[in-house]
Amino acid sequence: MRLAALCMLFLLLHAAGIARAQPAQMAQSPAPRIGVVTMGPGDIFWERFGHDAIVVDDPARPGPVSYNFGFFDLEEDGFAQRFAKGEMRYLLVALPLEEDLAYYREVGRGATLQWLDLDPAQARRLAADLAENAKPENARYRYDYYTDNCATRVRDALDRALDGRLRRQLEGRSSGDTYRSESLRLAAPAPWMWLGFDIGIGPFGDRALTRWEQGFLPRRLADDLRKVTRADGRPLVAAEVELLPQRQAAEPVEQAQPLWPWLLAGTTLALLALALGRRYPRTLAGLAGGFWLLCGLLGTVLAMGWALTEHRALWANRNLLLMDPLCLLLLPGAWALLRGRTPSPRFRALLLAVAVLAALACLPLWLQAVPQRNGHWIALLLPLHLAFARLWSRPVRA
Repeated sequence: MRLAALCMLFLLLHAAGIARAQPAQMAQSPAPRIGVVTMGPGDIFWERFGHDAIVVDDPARPGPVSYNFGFFDLEEDGFAQRFAKGEMRYLLVALPLEEDLAYYREVGRGATLQWLDLDPAQARRLAADLAENAKPENARYRYDYYTDNCATRVRDALDRALDGRLRRQLEGRSSGDTYRSESLRLAAPAPWMWLGFDIGIGPFGDRALTRWEQGFLPRRLADDLRKVTRADGRPLVAAEVELLPQRQAAEPVEQAQPLWPWLLAGTTLALLALALGRRYPRTLAGLAGGFWLLCGLLGTVLAMGWALTEHRALWANRNLLLMDPLCLLLLPGAWALLRGRTPSPRFRALLLAVAVLAALACLPLWLQAVPQRNGHWIALLLPLHLAFARLWSRPVRA
């Protein structure tokens, strides 16, 4: 009995010793390394802006894990409707870094890894937060192209780990770039994409961004991470490694957009319209009908984007004054002119209203009240609207 009691006491003391030792061992276990991997642009339109992810290299795991906020499911119920309404959902996926890089290696998109100098407690907290966020019940988030995308999610996760230090260092700085200028720069290799951004983005896109806001672009965030410092003054980026070379075209640089070619084109087209209208009115009527159809359709899309969707970048777009949905109501008058008939007084009134509204597009640009950089579209389209009004808005004399 005494021997059994002694054995039991020994086992209890041994178990208590193990329980006390485990927290100490866990506290002394190496902290994971944290990095940000930035991928270069690709050919597909949704790849133009590049991509990034957070890398967690935990010694307890077989290899580095990539936490990638850029996944979406095309087969998800209602995907197309949510995309159109601006309610698209993306999700965070955790996968081995080599597996994540396989696609970029295959298509020739470069990848650069920045290892960050985080305190052990910061690294552990960030790794735990990402693992929790990657659980299926937490992985989805409401995606916004500019304010809540795969790069801003990386930025925000790092900022939380740094107790807000990243935002404090970037918030008060600005390069003068805007959502529009950055979008047009990156969309430039695809003219249709460039046109879509430039016509579709309203005043939301023309405010000068802070460096914090500019972190919606992966490369801009990577550039700024190189300049961020820790509380002790050391650089946040401890090392930088090129994982994959960029074999596709690199990001284009911003190019100035002079106004005069647009004004020259608009003035020339207006003068040609006036000359053609006097000699070949039916031909001009056919061309005007095509112009009004295009303006009306584009304006309808802009109006619906403002009224029916959550795409804030489309709201209050001043191009609605130039690409007016009222232009669709001018089509019967164009048909009458094409057949050599006199258009109705209603057509003449509408034509004058469209020209006046197009001229009003100059007012906010001149006042600089919530400005929208659409001066080039005014220079191109306003002369045409005025020329058509000059030709057909007055009653025809007998």
